[in-house]
Amino acid sequence: MTTRVGVVTFPGSLDDRDAQRAVRLAGAEPVALWHRDKDLHQVDAVVLPGGFSYGDYLRCGAISRFSPVMETIIEQAKLGMPVLGICNGFQVLCESHLLPGALTRNDSLHFICRDQKLRIENAGTAWTRDYSAGQEIVVPLKNGEGRFVADEHVLDALEAEGRVVARYVDVNPNGSYRDIAGITNAAGNVVGLMPHPEHAVEPLTGPTTEGLGFFTSVLKQLVNA
Repeated sequence: MTTRVGVVTFPGSLDDRDAQRAVRLAGAEPVALWHRDKDLHQVDAVVLPGGFSYGDYLRCGAISRFSPVMETIIEQAKLGMPVLGICNGFQVLCESHLLPGALTRNDSLHFICRDQKLRIENAGTAWTRDYSAGQEIVVPLKNGEGRFVADEHVLDALEAEGRVVARYVDVNPNGSYRDIAGITNAAGNVVGLMPHPEHAVEPLTGPTTEGLGFFTSVLKQLVNA
């Protein structure tokens, strides 16, 4: 049976088609999910893509968090469904309290767009099992509100529990605390990542193909579950 991975489209989503393509290249079937539809249409995993949902009004992801589809995604994520939030999707996950912390304005106060080196810190999540701990990859980064912040207690807990998924290497592009580029929940099924692995899945369009592992990882996780 083909693994089905849903990709949500909110008003203002930018990278939903790119995420669908990455899912397809990984060998799964991408399923378009509309933000106003609570039905997940029998998908096995969900990607919340990048973009500017609802124009980033109030706070990035703050309105999308109340979309009907999120009610079902939050419920299923708590039951173990793999969920990946990329950039704006990461912001939505934090606003939904599926992940701790918040994403705030870059410390430079400028929008950043660059190819970014990352180090994979946790290769045991549903979305990173095709990597090895300590592996360095390069994927695109593009954000204006990408600075991960949390209080010291939360940061210490993330470190102690191995829940930092990826860190920025060489350059911290947005002032994220402790160079954090991505985190996971305690169960390892929900991952938020500020850079864009879906833009590094083909040699023609990406700086590398090193982002594809996020999508092949979840496929293997589901097949072996």
